[in-house]
Order: sequence, then structure tokens, then C-alpha cells
Amino acid sequence: MLLSNAQVEKVIQVALLASEKILSIYGGNDIGLKTKKDSTPLTLADELSQELLIQEITSFFPEIPILSEESRQVPYEERKDWETFWLIDPLDGTKEFISKRGEFTVNISLIHENSPVFGLIAIPVKGVVYYAIKNQGYFKKESHGKIKPVRVRPVPVDILVVARSRSHSDFLEEKMIASLGQTQIIQAGSSLKFCYVAEGIADIYLRTGPTMEWDIAAGQVIAECAGAKVLSLDGKPFKYNKPSLKNPGFVCATDDTFLWEKISLFKRIRKINY
Repeated sequence: MLLSNAQVEKVIQVALLASEKILSIYGGNDIGLKTKKDSTPLTLADELSQELLIQEITSFFPEIPILSEESRQVPYEERKDWETFWLIDPLDGTKEFISKRGEFTVNISLIHENSPVFGLIAIPVKGVVYYAIKNQGYFKKESHGKIKPVRVRPVPVDILVVARSRSHSDFLEEKMIASLGQTQIIQAGSSLKFCYVAEGIADIYLRTGPTMEWDIAAGQVIAECAGAKVLSLDGKPFKYNKPSLKNPGFVCATDDTFLWEKISLFKRIRKINY
């Protein structure tokens, strides 16, 4: 185990502090909206959360480097030898933040030997924190402080519930979902969709478009600890700290043999359409 229970609790408290920073901007009239070089939005909430997370995590874990969405310029030559590092998205779901939908999160993960071993997703508007420690389980901490373990649900025999991005979709994704048979769609922003699978609200989270490593690392370890699998659309496991931090499309789904037999069709559909 890389983190003690006391250290996990410190990370939870840091995430909640970052959530407070985000909400202080969310409730105001001026969110300090800017546009980054990659044409994605940036707000003052992103910047304040980033500043707090780096400051606090560095103070608790000075020996562990940090890679964050807002500090992605760390060159590969510098980070390629990192055995362990923090991977952070200070505000995942900026578009949902701007739209006042509440579907945004703080993502914190610890990567060890190119795989996530700890993941945390905080939902600022609810004061809820989901977190998982590899080989130890997945937990939900409610706003009143109660902590409970949660698990994926048994796969239903009639209608599969599919979680999809509110802001991203394409023709290929539609074809893949159609191949599953009768489905019910739940749309949401940010990494919430991993939590939906982990908590048994959804059976599958499908994403055909690209994501970045900090978008999925925390969600991956949370979903896997709750009894799901997360693989690329080619059926390959994810590796972190790649030369390019961009990920291919992926599927996160309950680890059920019958369900994954259906999902195996995705690879063939992808080849036909591309």
C-alpha cells in the first residue's frame, strides 16, 4: 500500500478545500473565463483549484511529483523516469461549470509504475467524495461524513443503462450503443460517469473520442475497485505517463462475461467504420 489511511484522509480534505474554492467562483457573476491554446475554456475556478491542490499535496508529499492538466508542459524527458506521481485535474467538466449544470468534479489519482493505484473524485456541488485504493475497495463519503463501500450492480437481462458524455458524442458511438440491444441513456459531464458505473447507476460508460490521462485515471481505479473493467476500444489496458498524454477511446463496464461478449463487437464495428 502506497498511502496510509491517514494520508488518504488528508487527500480527501484537500479535495474538499479545492471544492470550496471552486464553489466560491461558481456562485459569483464573474468566473474569469479565458480560452487556452488548445481552444478549451479555462476559468478562475480551474486556476484556484490548481493552485491549492499543488500547494497542499506538495506540502504533504514533497517527494512525489505532480502532473496536472494545468501544468501539462512537463516534458516527457523529465517525467519518463517517474515511478510514482500524482495526476490531477483541478476542475473536470469546465463546460458544465460554465453552464451551471453542477456536473463537474475534482480528480486526484496516484500513478505507480504506469497504473493508477489510488483515485479520488470529488463533486463540489454535493460535497460528496468517491475514492478507491487498489486491492482495498471503493468508498463513497457523503457530505455528512458517513463512509460506505459501494459496488457495481448485476447486469440486467433486459435494458442496459449506458452513461454518455453530455458534450461529446459521434456516429461511431451511436453504432456501438445500438449493437448492445435495448438501452437507456444517462448523460452527464466530467468523470461522474465512472462513478455511475461503480455505484450501479449505469452498466456501461462508453467514450469513442480522445481523452487525456487526467480525465480518466481516478475514475479508472474507482470503477475497477468497484468491480468494473476499463479497456481501450481495442481491448487493451491503459498505461499512464505516455509520451503523449492523450488516450484513445475506451469502455468502462461491469466485469460480467455476458456483457463483455457484447462489448467485444465494438472492435469489429470500429474497424468497419474507420
